[in-house]
Amino acid sequence: MKLYNSIGPNPRMVRMFMAEKGFDVPKVDVDLRGGENRREPYLKVNPAGQSPALELDDGSVLAEITAICEYVDEIKKDTPSLIGNTPEERANTRMWTRRIDLNVVEPAANGFRFAEGLKMFENRVHCIPQAADDLKATAREKLVWLDGLMGSKPFIAGNKLTMADILLFAFLDFMGQVGQPLDPACKNLTAWFGRMKARPSAAA
Repeated sequence: MKLYNSIGPNPRMVRMFMAEKGFDVPKVDVDLRGGENRREPYLKVNPAGQSPALELDDGSVLAEITAICEYVDEIKKDTPSLIGNTPEERANTRMWTRRIDLNVVEPAANGFRFAEGLKMFENRVHCIPQAADDLKATAREKLVWLDGLMGSKPFIAGNKLTMADILLFAFLDFMGQVGQPLDPACKNLTAWFGRMKARPSAAA
């Protein structure tokens, strides 16, 4: 088994999830800046041309970060589940992961791709520069919404660390480096972010 790894928040989320689970596999670094992920032979690994990808022992490949994380969670049963132990817990984690993905991650990431990252992405994906500011504003508005919903909970989905926390942390940390910092007025999320950053897995 091996993980095709690179820069960026998507591989970071998977590495952090694996670290929390105590799951380690060899890593193959893919040069994202140089476009290695958009040409052969990498396209044989992941035809979507994205990183990360997890190659299993039988040669099959899993892509998409939540799918990889759910697979790792299921096969590494000697550590606490980061998805949930009951149907209700798993549904709750997936609900929050979906909300974060659609409402924060996607608009923030596209806001970056269409603005600061335009030179890197303009020949790789369909870019809409005029939409960048509105997309960033959408992500900021949803973070305010999420901050209000979080209240005093220690984690996004409740009392336990889940995949939803790891997804949001990886992207918020990245966003802070590319001109989309978390508004300190979001006090609940700011405190949560500090706790997440202090976890040993944040260094993965």
